[in-house]
Amino acid sequence: MAAPPPADALGLRPLTARSVVLSLLLGSHPPEHPVRELVRIAELFDISEQTLRVALTRMVAAGDLLRAEGTYRLSDRLVQRQRRQDEAIHPRTRDWDGGWEMLAVTVTGRSAADRAALRTRLSELRLAELREGLWLRPANLDRVLPPELDDLVRKFTARPEGEPEALANGLWDLDGWARTGAALLDRLQAADRPAERFTLAAATVRHLLADPVLPTALLPPHWPAGELRAAYGDYQEELVALGRAGRAGG
Repeated sequence: MAAPPPADALGLRPLTARSVVLSLLLGSHPPEHPVRELVRIAELFDISEQTLRVALTRMVAAGDLLRAEGTYRLSDRLVQRQRRQDEAIHPRTRDWDGGWEMLAVTVTGRSAADRAALRTRLSELRLAELREGLWLRPANLDRVLPPELDDLVRKFTARPEGEPEALANGLWDLDGWARTGAALLDRLQAADRPAERFTLAAATVRHLLADPVLPTALLPPHWPAGELRAAYGDYQEELVALGRAGRAGG
């Protein structure tokens, strides 16, 4: 049996007051909580009230949060992030007929920062780059591409020759994604300490954001995405329940 990936390969990050606040609000609908709830939950992770309030002040100053009458909510920018996260947990798919989405970048003369931002956006849309400026994926996602891409790319529907499984494996490291996903799932299901569960759950949602959400026919055996989504959903319910308990006890 292969050794599990090391912790750094799982994308684990240190627990901070900011990360606790963001995870709680990103998983809440609507994305807002009174400060007393945030204080109580942070204490479960050994984060003091003073540390939390400093983090909240900095997040408001940075434009991450909005504050009104003792309640903090996500800014519009982070509400967009919440929507992307929700889509990662519950992607909308349709039956695949063998067609592929293909986007060719047509704009030229952009700065390096603008080119990098476009690459990031296309990756977030679960497209992969076949060669510079040419992005594609199976057309199995039930979605409409954002209109801001209209002036930057040309869109096509294609049916590549050859085996689609080989093309998919060339575009994404599917075996690597599955190994890391299985390791995260095992660790999250076995963890019982709040801080450890939190850091593993946060790494899980980041991993799901990188799931290409391919048709089943193109996936390797034992693809763990469904189980990962269920495990992360269970954890989010835990966090929401903590908030409700704080509200009832307040």
